Amino acid sequence: MLDYRPKGVKSPKFLACLAAALLLFSVARSNDAHAQAVELTHAPGDLVTDSLVASIKDWATKPIVIDSIIGRNKTSGVVPQDQIDALDKQWRAEREMDDQPLITSVLANPLSSYLTRIQAQSLGVLSEIFVMDQNGLNAGQSAITSDYWQGDEAKFQKSFGAGAGAVFLDEAELNEDTQTWRAQLNMTIQDASGTPIGAITVELNLTELERRQNAGIGL
Repeated sequence: MLDYRPKGVKSPKFLACLAAALLLFSVARSNDAHAQAVELTHAPGDLVTDSLVASIKDWATKPIVIDSIIGRNKTSGVVPQDQIDALDKQWRAEREMDDQPLITSVLANPLSSYLTRIQAQSLGVLSEIFVMDQNGLNAGQSAITSDYWQGDEAKFQKSFGAGAGAVFLDEAELNEDTQTWRAQLNMTIQDASGTPIGAITVELNLTELERRQNAGIGL
């Protein structure tokens, strides 16, 4: 069969392949540009300033926090590991269920209400807050966490496990859903005598912190 296409005009199959290749290249460039757009220009330690840590310590040591942890510790005591594992398993299962008695018992308490209010008042700087008792179990939280027991994680071991006054800033991680950088600031909570009673984890939106810093906006 004679081909009447002008010279230089490729076959439809070739053009389709070329279009697909260009589309993939465009998407790759777009994704790369987007990834570059969310990169931090400051180290997390430079964004999490002493004044920010001090402000978190201020609201994290209010009576509602201290009294809630003390009350939980008195009620629960030292929980055996097998019971902790069972509670953690129940929590994970309830995340996929409509009936959530364990999760609700924590989310509905006064401490969780307080933490939710603190997070809302931060206007995007704080993305999650939860408080742990002496066993590393959640005593209050601003949102449903993936698990109930934090005792096997660095957030608890390097705060409560390190004693009174311990502060531990974990590594920054990219949140794929929001394309923002997050880092968890973890602190030991102690009572009036200075005895460690629990810990708090505050997830910080580093991208928002950097935006505010660059714009000269205070916290």
